[in-house]
Amino acid sequence: MRVIAGAAKGRPLKAVPGNNTRPTTDKVKEAIFSMIGPFFDGGVALDLFAGTGGLGIEAWSRGAERTIFIDQEKNSIDIIRHNTQAAGMGQEAEIYRNDAERALKLLEKRGIAFSLVFLDPPYRIITADKLMTYMADHGMLEDGATIVVEHDAAHTYEEQWSGFFQLKKNKYGDTAVTIYRYEPNEAQNGGFNDADE
Repeated sequence: MRVIAGAAKGRPLKAVPGNNTRPTTDKVKEAIFSMIGPFFDGGVALDLFAGTGGLGIEAWSRGAERTIFIDQEKNSIDIIRHNTQAAGMGQEAEIYRNDAERALKLLEKRGIAFSLVFLDPPYRIITADKLMTYMADHGMLEDGATIVVEHDAAHTYEEQWSGFFQLKKNKYGDTAVTIYRYEPNEAQNGGFNDADE
């Protein structure tokens, strides 16, 4: 694994030992960033089930102002610390060991609104929509925020709800990537149309 583009392009990243994590392959990572836009102009990213931290590091390398990494496994936290240092992130990386729901409650108290969110939980967890709804309900998403959900290809999330509108969905073997935009005003107006962009 490596950082594909941007400020830290080419920096190698370590994987978490064992079989408990499923690092996003470089191929899928490249596909994700070609779908959501290859580069960013600031904004805060959240890598909620961070694993190796590869997605959040890639977002920072491509222009996100900073990334907050969350994982509940100590091994993952150690690898994220190593990988963010290897990428040269410094103070632009915040790393916390916690489960997703508790972490969101703590982040909510800080009043942070994210412009980019990565949700790549273990495939047995199919609650990305509930986590997204929680973030929306508690003011944790900027208008126009992008949410990337990586999940088992056998599972399907709704195309739209509560201000979330599916932009793209692609399958890569047993992995699916579903991308949403958060547009709360469009939900009140009756829908979001790609042609409006």
